[in-house]
Amino acid sequence: MRVKNARELFVTMLSQVRHGTERTAAVYKELGELSQNSEIREVLEARALVSQQTLAKLDEAFKMIREKRVHVTGRLQDVFVEDFRRELSEIQSQEARRLFVLAKANHLSHMRSGEYVTLVAAADVSGHHGVGVLLESCLGDHLAFVERTKRLIHGFIEAKKRGERSRLRAQMANDIKESPHGPGSSARQIQARA
Repeated sequence: MRVKNARELFVTMLSQVRHGTERTAAVYKELGELSQNSEIREVLEARALVSQQTLAKLDEAFKMIREKRVHVTGRLQDVFVEDFRRELSEIQSQEARRLFVLAKANHLSHMRSGEYVTLVAAADVSGHHGVGVLLESCLGDHLAFVERTKRLIHGFIEAKKRGERSRLRAQMANDIKESPHGPGSSARQIQARA
């Protein structure tokens, strides 16, 4: 990638984000399918839909600066997806798979958010304030998804804790019932002596 000036760098970065957003929509869809959880699938499908809307905003940004996209490679996302598939195939627990999918979706979204923060600053520096507004709206969409993903992760963890507490309570109740010192043990001891 040969870049001669700040404008070319901005166009290149914008092209990379646009290319990444296009590919990310497919990645979110695949993450949802592989999660095998309807709640996660629904959130990721909605995220893929928002990615389509983001593409329209990015296309408008190119029109506003009167530039065309430049050719970029998406090797980083290819590696991300390859690693994701390999690592997910090694996870056997459904709960762990769900958390892994959410963690990877969050990772991908944080990476994209960082790109938007940089592009918003570059748009402002270059005097393209309208483009900055479009890019900030894309950033807002990503930050909303990060928050939603965080709530899903916390929800799964809380559900796991509740399930573990219920299991422990049931086990303790059973242990007390079977204990020689548990409820009714005095009656059993009296009957045993008689």
